Amino acid sequence: MAGYVAIVGAEDFVPEGVGLDGLREAARGCRGCHLHENATQTVFSRGPVSARLVLVGEQPGDVEDRRGEPFVGPAGKLLDRAIADAGLDAEQTYTTNAVKHFKFTPAASGKRRIHATPDAAEIGACRPWLVAEFSVLDPEVVVALGATAAKALFGPSFRVTKSRGLLLPWPASANAPADFAHDDDAAHESAFAVATIHPSAVLRAHNREEAYSGLVADLTVAARALAG
Repeated sequence: MAGYVAIVGAEDFVPEGVGLDGLREAARGCRGCHLHENATQTVFSRGPVSARLVLVGEQPGDVEDRRGEPFVGPAGKLLDRAIADAGLDAEQTYTTNAVKHFKFTPAASGKRRIHATPDAAEIGACRPWLVAEFSVLDPEVVVALGATAAKALFGPSFRVTKSRGLLLPWPASANAPADFAHDDDAAHESAFAVATIHPSAVLRAHNREEAYSGLVADLTVAARALAG
């Protein structure tokens, strides 16, 4: 069929019984969906396996794609500031994305790459990596940054606009996908979850100060849960 893109999924590329370093190495060769064809490289994660807090975003951006690390571009710098302002310990934070390759469309000039939101099939194809990450992590709080991350973690019916800033049990809803609901495959059974906006939304906001304050307030909910 013309225009049809086959998406296999990452299952066959995810090794079993390895730690984060093994997952990162294996992810470099992932061909589970077509996004790897145009991306510079796989962008996996950053942070220690002992992290008490896990932040999950949407996908790497242009800067992240070139450097190979998540949240190192403008949105990442804003997130770092928000983490500090919320009283969180950056050294005990693990950051990753629901999708590990940069999805973009080229600008008419050909000089810029414009972010494109991953669709449900692409998120599902990359999902085995996220499941594998949680199989070796034991966070106390998981923060979903934006709608794509929230839906990847908690199911397609989850709405950040309705539930942002609330301290929710893990998994965060009855519609959460089953592979995150098992104690041995996901976060700690007593972990909490918080949903908030993606830091890039702050950069696009008409009132950046207000949007930033809202992000910090949501992250402060996570900080209080860790302190408690």
